[in-house]
Amino acid sequence: MDERIREAFQQVRAGEALKQRTRAYLAQRTRGRPAAPAGRRRLAPVLACLLVMAVLGGGSWLYFVPTASIDIDVNPSLELRINRFDRVLSVEGYNDDGRELADSLDVTFWDYNDAVEAILESDTLSALLAGGEVLTITVAGSDQVQCGKILSDMESCTAGRQNARCYAAAADDVAAAHDLGLTYGKYRAYLALRALDPDVTPEEVRDMTMRELRDRILTLSPGGEAESGASGHHGWGGGYGHRWGAATP
Repeated sequence: MDERIREAFQQVRAGEALKQRTRAYLAQRTRGRPAAPAGRRRLAPVLACLLVMAVLGGGSWLYFVPTASIDIDVNPSLELRINRFDRVLSVEGYNDDGRELADSLDVTFWDYNDAVEAILESDTLSALLAGGEVLTITVAGSDQVQCGKILSDMESCTAGRQNARCYAAAADDVAAAHDLGLTYGKYRAYLALRALDPDVTPEEVRDMTMRELRDRILTLSPGGEAESGASGHHGWGGGYGHRWGAATP
């Protein structure tokens, strides 16, 4: 078994002996009984799972409950789901490039800092960022303390990178983005662009790079031609910067 999976299951306190006793208990309780009606038979696996969870106890299942998310947008658009122990539970791509990159990654159960660093240093993203593409990272979740720490770590991670921005987002806003099939970074750009171009669609935005979105917003903004050449961590232009100011957690 992969070492990271082994580490994850070390969080579950129930040993194999306890699990076997639970199975034996379930078998003993059902042995010799007449067959249950079809409806009850369909419920049996569910009830068995609930019983096992109760026996295991200790809240160990909380390891597998996501409490925060990290969206990474360049053109590959990815979302990392993080648990309360700061471990990556899953990586999901939100466009074709994102799904291809997600399939190539092996960061499940990594600490999120190590996972994000590995993603940014991957051949795909490092080549794009070296070519001047724009990076946005968005943090959202139900635990504000955890999200604040993650956001601070993401700001430190991108401090030396050009054309990088980190944001916090409310969980409801992230849900609205996902309803349109977008990560929050792309959704934020979509809202800014739609205010300038009402005909733009989420489908168009989904496969645009963040640099393309930035440049199009700058071009359409008042005085945009003068600002369109702006670059760097702090040089994204007045109108664009105003529209993309830091979100409130």
